[in-house]
Amino acid sequence: MTHSTPRAIETVAVLGAGAWGTALALVAARAGRTVRLWSRDPETVAEIGEGGTNAAFLGDIRLDPGLFATTDAEAALAGADMVILAVPAQVTREVAREFAALVPKGIPVISAAKGLEHGSHATMTRVIAEELPGTIPAVLSGPSFATDVARRLPTAVTVAAADDAVAAAISTALSSSSFRPYASHDLVGVEIGGALKNVLAIASGIVAGRGLGASAQAALTARGFAELTRLGRALGAEPETMMGLSGLGDLVLTATSPQSRNFSLGQAIGAGGSVVELTRRGTKLAEGVHTAAVAVEFAAMHGVELPITAAVADVVSEKIDVAGAIDRLMSRPLKRETA
Repeated sequence: MTHSTPRAIETVAVLGAGAWGTALALVAARAGRTVRLWSRDPETVAEIGEGGTNAAFLGDIRLDPGLFATTDAEAALAGADMVILAVPAQVTREVAREFAALVPKGIPVISAAKGLEHGSHATMTRVIAEELPGTIPAVLSGPSFATDVARRLPTAVTVAAADDAVAAAISTALSSSSFRPYASHDLVGVEIGGALKNVLAIASGIVAGRGLGASAQAALTARGFAELTRLGRALGAEPETMMGLSGLGDLVLTATSPQSRNFSLGQAIGAGGSVVELTRRGTKLAEGVHTAAVAVEFAAMHGVELPITAAVADVVSEKIDVAGAIDRLMSRPLKRETA
């Protein structure tokens, strides 16, 4: 943990105009920042600029007038005091590498993705550190749906950077009457919470879709949180982070609401669908599908067992069916309840 005097954050570049990227661009604009939202898709840019909506991701929600969107990454990043990377976890490295020469040095680069990278097992802030040297890696996570944020519904999240002053500056830059960021220096705790809750939300959705009842739902959430806490502790995360917005808070939201892609996917699987079938029908793939197996591998490297996460990884890869996963979990050796 360090302390410094970060530069003032007045201009924010948001890379990625999906639901979450657009919502975070609105957050920054409502906080009084100058915002440039980048997308590869000229139709999305035109719709935001001319029609004031991003229908593919946020339906008919009217966006704030004056939100500037562009396909020109150089224009988006020029003079930025902060960058928000709002792209999926598995393409974060690709996007960071593509635009590395355009990102100003010495500024915070915030990951808004929740996952671990395949192959490297890297967190997103590690990817940022490797691909954007000279910038300040940070992460934003917590219980938040893009549609709620875009509608100005009250939302609280965690923003983490290794330097307390930078985390505080980011929080100030994004704070408004409907969006409250809490500052933290616990990067690993915030990122592990965000990554694992997506996997656990798939498990929770499977329980709901299978009709296994409220008792099973509660047990799954509690034991899933124990897995999240166990891995976080092994990596040096602070207990307060695990119990906070980006840990327990995000898990409760994502594992209980059909608004969650991960929960909804789990529901569909629990009702008899498969990942392959759901993808073929056009269902949006959830981050937890990509994260499950890599989380199990990552945890094993640190001597941590994640039985629920492992079961999800095997179900979404169709190595076992839902019935087999339930049998495997329920037949585990009896033990004393611990975190």
